Amino acid sequence: MEVTEELESSLLTQPWASVCFGETAFLAKACFRDTGYILLLSDLSSVWYESADTEVVGQRSKELNKRLTVHVSSLLHRLRKLLCPLLAGQPDTTTSFSCHHTAGGLGLHLKSELSGLPFYWDFHCCPAPVEMVSRHLVRPLIRMSLALQCQVQELTSLLLQKDAEIEDYRESGAALSRDRLRTEPFQEETFQQNFMVESLPQICSVGEGQAFASALRQLYTAVTQQEAKQARKRQHSEDGEGPTPAAETPEHPPPPLASQESETASSSEGTTPVSSPAQKLRLPAAKAKPKKAKGLFS
Repeated sequence: MEVTEELESSLLTQPWASVCFGETAFLAKACFRDTGYILLLSDLSSVWYESADTEVVGQRSKELNKRLTVHVSSLLHRLRKLLCPLLAGQPDTTTSFSCHHTAGGLGLHLKSELSGLPFYWDFHCCPAPVEMVSRHLVRPLIRMSLALQCQVQELTSLLLQKDAEIEDYRESGAALSRDRLRTEPFQEETFQQNFMVESLPQICSVGEGQAFASALRQLYTAVTQQEAKQARKRQHSEDGEGPTPAAETPEHPPPPLASQESETASSSEGTTPVSSPAQKLRLPAAKAKPKKAKGLFS
């Protein structure tokens, strides 16, 4: 089972989606092109994938759907329209999915309709190689953690500056008109301790199927777009040929993903990569210049 470079490169910037097959929760991502498809699944214990070209798709359809005579491109388009709503959290009630473990991996069975006739499809997934797991899960998650940490540092810096500004107003004689709006100065160490004791246990108790909320899917896409951009720059530097091509547009842009239900067959799209947050040094909390601001608190 060979993964084409085009398909896996396009798959990289697709966000993970939480899906359920029967009683089992999975993370899933997929990419469909006129040349074939690639599907990646994980239950956070194992990771499986299948990559199929047009020849495999045509042969499998003949075996599973003997009454159907459909061009391979139409089959790929149909599979895309059946799977994308599921990844978007809007499963088609006329389509059913079931999975089962096999000796060599994971099987995913699809049952639907096409041209008024029953339509069946089997995804034969095998264990994903370590490099694929690292590229699609491990490295992006590490970069996401760094980006979120940078974001926390910047927000902390803003809070400290706001506290300094409020304190300056108070020293100038300003008073709150509504006492319920009064807040205590932000203490970073205290906040971190309370977060570890109170919030973290609740977060860790959430089911594995909730691993990628919409905001995290956006961050995942931004991070992987940066990785793809850097990889192209390295390749361009090594080859010394032509300009760097434009970044791939995610096939399932986060969120919503409903746009993937378009009747138009999938085609190559370009987009400008979204930069991940750059790490900045924390700014010292400096008091604002004294100002007469009684009106703001009266």
